[in-house]
Amino acid sequence: MIEIDAVTRCFGENTVLDNVSLVAEEGSFLALLGPSGCGKSTLLRLIAGLDDPDAGCVRIKGRDISGLSAVERNVAMVFQSYALYPHLSVAENIGLPLAMRELSRIDRSPLGRVFPASRQRRSDTQARVKKVAASVGISDLLDRKPGALSGGQKQRVALARALVRDPSVFLLDEPLSNLDAKLRVQMRAEIVALNRATGRTFIHVTHDQVEAMSMADRVAVMLGGRVAQFGTPRELYETPSSRDVAAFVGTHPITFVSGPKSGGLHPIFHGVGVPSPSGPVVIGIRPEHLTPAPQGPITGRLHNIEYQGAEVLLDVICDTGITLRATATGDWQPPTPGSEIHLACAPVHMHVFDADSGARLEAGHKGAASCA
Repeated sequence: MIEIDAVTRCFGENTVLDNVSLVAEEGSFLALLGPSGCGKSTLLRLIAGLDDPDAGCVRIKGRDISGLSAVERNVAMVFQSYALYPHLSVAENIGLPLAMRELSRIDRSPLGRVFPASRQRRSDTQARVKKVAASVGISDLLDRKPGALSGGQKQRVALARALVRDPSVFLLDEPLSNLDAKLRVQMRAEIVALNRATGRTFIHVTHDQVEAMSMADRVAVMLGGRVAQFGTPRELYETPSSRDVAAFVGTHPITFVSGPKSGGLHPIFHGVGVPSPSGPVVIGIRPEHLTPAPQGPITGRLHNIEYQGAEVLLDVICDTGITLRATATGDWQPPTPGSEIHLACAPVHMHVFDADSGARLEAGHKGAASCA
């Protein structure tokens, strides 16, 4: 288990991490999700021992590791950059952690001569390197040098080098960012399978919410150096704790419209009620929850169509001038742009936030709103 306890890290007057606390259970897969500059990579470096916090501590299995060096922590980190040795082959790069571990155990004669590793150990190392290389699909690259590899191949070599160590914790800093789309999907499944097979704790840093939502058991959404929300992927999607989280989570950007200050019917969502708060609210509705319907309560003009195969994205301009984004199935036959179109939304999927603080209003979720 990894515990991040009230960790703060500043660079000059810039606070990169502000009192961050998280727990990753033993064997779990935790994703740190957020935009560039939110502090997620800095937090990973603190866990790895490549940097020190200004306040707070990091514990692994209940032990405070703040005073331990990176080598003593038994963690493996895969960087966004490849950090490969250009003069070594792929096999030698992958096997380097094992070679360094062997050197730390080696016996020396009184004359200072280093005895070579046994033939059996060399054979075991080679077998381990080949096995790991096969797991990431680079078995045919073992004799090449990094200069002869593509960016995606280099990233897989870096991933294999971490896997071969069999550490207690895997730290992944956007390891799939340089892979093509098809291989990225394959590697997501491979990494998740590795997490389950090894029982090790994985912490994965990414700005790609598809990676975070599809791979992790728990996700920490980091915004501005703080943990904005920590929960399962389903919790983040269905019950975002704030407007900022709702805006960041979701394949298609959520649409926000200002709600009436005293509740009642909204001029756009005709027939769809909203709660009656003490102040102004903001209503959020995801495009996948707005669909074309002949008798839908929302009326507008079809402005733009994006065909994406399995689904069609629609931009609909309402009478008030606000543009809503909706979705339809790929076999839906859209009308001509400029035509009138009706949309339906299920109130259960509406998200209502306080207009001032951005905090979620629970009254606006799970049936608090109603359709006439």
